[in-house]
Amino acid sequence: MPVGTLGTVKGVSQDRLKDPIKAQIILGNTYHLYLRPGTEIIQASGGLHGFMNWDRPILTDSGGYQIFSLSDKRTLDEEGAHFKSHLDGSKHLFTPENVVDIQRILGSDIIMILDECPPYPSNYEYVKKSMEMTHQWAKRGQKQFLETQALYGHRQFQFGIVQGGTYKDLRIASAEFMAEQDFDGIAIGGLSVGEPISLLYEMTHINTDVLPEKKVRYLMGVGTPANLLESIARGVDMFDCVMPSRNARNGTIFTQRGKVNLRNSKWKNHHTALEEDFPSDLCQRYHMSYVHHLFKSNELFGMTLASEHNLQFYLWLMKEVRGHIKKGTYAAWYPNMVMQLESKI
Repeated sequence: MPVGTLGTVKGVSQDRLKDPIKAQIILGNTYHLYLRPGTEIIQASGGLHGFMNWDRPILTDSGGYQIFSLSDKRTLDEEGAHFKSHLDGSKHLFTPENVVDIQRILGSDIIMILDECPPYPSNYEYVKKSMEMTHQWAKRGQKQFLETQALYGHRQFQFGIVQGGTYKDLRIASAEFMAEQDFDGIAIGGLSVGEPISLLYEMTHINTDVLPEKKVRYLMGVGTPANLLESIARGVDMFDCVMPSRNARNGTIFTQRGKVNLRNSKWKNHHTALEEDFPSDLCQRYHMSYVHHLFKSNELFGMTLASEHNLQFYLWLMKEVRGHIKKGTYAAWYPNMVMQLESKI
């Protein structure tokens, strides 16, 4: 899922997200949209779909990641997360119940429960207590979801979130708990927060071994193209990450042959396209000398070109994955592809 935290994927229009990027679903953020522009504005527009003129699915995070990323601006207790707004210092309380209500107003197709994402490293007792609180919040959030109705005439789905840090027994216990709650899908949370990549893969595999095969398994906040392929091999179905668009704005793009730094002086006199066989505008319509010039000049058009390319590449890669899974060739195909993707051009 391309990440559109504030109701926009930075630098990319909704029309371009549909074609040529071909995004099937995007992600928005409950915490940020609640603070600005606010639920009243979005509800008056008929929900987030109408507000941003996007007629395809949207998933909204519950604010759980902000519990991690804005730890200096919040406190936690059994009731929920008490935030001090990063915008104006105003105080707000996010509970398992009101994040459901907010997401009802947003009208997102997939609603996430409120959870705590513990930092890495955290000691065992802290992670265990945090996980148990997330489990209690999950029950409360699910109850609120079942007792309320969608507002805009389309069905909304609710996903649980597995926690447990990097402790195997807690990961298993949390996955078992979430599997028992009969959510529409289940996310694997609390990873890609600074732990070694080997632990990311190990904890992911531990969770997918427990989670139901017939429900969507969503690994939150991951990652590089290689991370995606490795995680798919371990049983993950769905991802989101700011990396393709954020890295693009900083001058890094992903290709079939590896990563490219568009600011590198090697491209200054490179008067041909990068990959003529890839259908992005960056590859098809412009020489690398021009794209390099745009980045060295901090021109916004360069950031747009790179952002569209990276998003198109990620979604092309997922299409390739689906094809290999259907043909039964994924296990043989992906290791060599991982090696290519991790190269630098």
